[in-house]
This record gives sequence, C-alpha cells and structure tokens, in this order.
Amino acid sequence: MTQRPRVFVTGARRGIGRGIAFAFADAGYDVVIADLVEEGEAQEAMAGLRERGAKAVYLQGNIADLKALPSLAEKAFSAFGGLDCLVNNAGISVRKRGDILEVTPESYDEVMGVNLRGTFFLTQEIARRMVAAASPHPRSIISLSSANAVLVAPDRAEYCLSKTGVSMMTKLYAVRLAEKDIACFEIRPGIIRSDMTAVVKEKYDKLIAEGISPTRRWGEPEDIARVATSLASGNFHFSTGDAYHVDGGLLIHRL
Repeated sequence: MTQRPRVFVTGARRGIGRGIAFAFADAGYDVVIADLVEEGEAQEAMAGLRERGAKAVYLQGNIADLKALPSLAEKAFSAFGGLDCLVNNAGISVRKRGDILEVTPESYDEVMGVNLRGTFFLTQEIARRMVAAASPHPRSIISLSSANAVLVAPDRAEYCLSKTGVSMMTKLYAVRLAEKDIACFEIRPGIIRSDMTAVVKEKYDKLIAEGISPTRRWGEPEDIARVATSLASGNFHFSTGDAYHVDGGLLIHRL
C-alpha cells in the first residue's frame, strides 16, 4: 500500500489553519494539526479532517515554548512515519494596537516569540528530521507571513517586524534545504477573514469598499489553502524561497 503524503499544520483548530488542514485532507494527505488548547473547536477540526478521508492527529502545544518544541516536532513527525510538508500557520497579532512610541518590550517579546522565534525553531526541528529521512513525495516547508512583511502598519510595529523576519527565514531555509530537494515557500496573506481581523472588521469593510485592493472582497481561508496545497504538490519544482501574495492585488503599486 502506497504511503499517503503527510502534513503538519500549526495553529489549525480554527480559521486559516483549519482551512489549510481541510484542503490538504481533500488533496489526499494525512494530517497532523497543533494548537494551544484541545476543546470544542479542535474536535470540530478533527471531525472535519476525518470526514474528508484523512487520518488525523491533534497535538496540544505552544510553539513559543522552546523547551517543548523537540517533543512537539517528534510527535508530529512520527505520527504517520514522517512528514512531507510543514505549514507554519500559527501566529498572533498584538494584543492592543497603538502608537509605535509606546510599544512595550513585553508586547514585542510576546509577538516575536510566537511569530518568529517559535516558528524558526519549530522549522529547525522539523527540517532536521526531514533531512534525515527519505520520502517518495515532494517535500516542502510553507510559512505564512503577511502583507505586513512589506506594508508598514505603525500601530502594530512588532507584528510587522515578526512577519518581515519570517520572510527572511524562508529564504534562509530555502538555501539550506535545496540540496535535499525540500522547497521552502512564503505565503503573504492580505486582508483575510479570521479571528485576527474580526476586531477591525468595520475598518477593513470600509477600506475594501473603497478599493484598497483591486479585488474588492475579503480573502477567505480557502484562498490561502488553495495556494498552500498547490505549493506542496511539487508542481513548483524549480522554485524555492519565493513569496506568493494572496491579497487580491493589495501590494500592486497604483497611481
């Protein structure tokens, strides 16, 4: 019996992460998902994966906890005898938007600890294991950054910095892992409907209506998911280290 491809998606009990996990299940992957807590939303996500024919494992963990990362990575990697794709989706925004002149070290450390430090070291743990193991399937590491890797938002400076770091991280791992035929990609979401953007829904509704992006609608988790599964498919076999914008044209310079 042929081994099905296997993916590990972080921050996947709801929102964009759940959408990505579901898309991989639909594409024939067995799926490991992880998130901070294991409760109703996690159970819903697991039920949805199994309804799509995937074998699924849920891991509770916090990627900001560096001491726990080796165990988390080992559980994810061994769940189905290896991994073919890691999707670094887990991330947080600032607790409170405000003046860059009032950013606190605590807020900075919290955001960077999840979005960049935790993501970097989890990627390191998974990459070490991928390098040491062979697979018949295309292999990749896909990291979600943000349009804010490029667009300046002074009211959440620490978030912007963390996502710019993810962009560079992707290139660094792409160079290191290319010899092992493990591709690394960055997805830059624009304005996507999620819990993170729900707190500023009215602001973004207005901006979208006014044409902040040429495609005048909210992005949906499924928009991100389709790109993630396409990148993992191996069809982009001469690309690595690249950023793919899923933003309705938000980053197109216009006059």
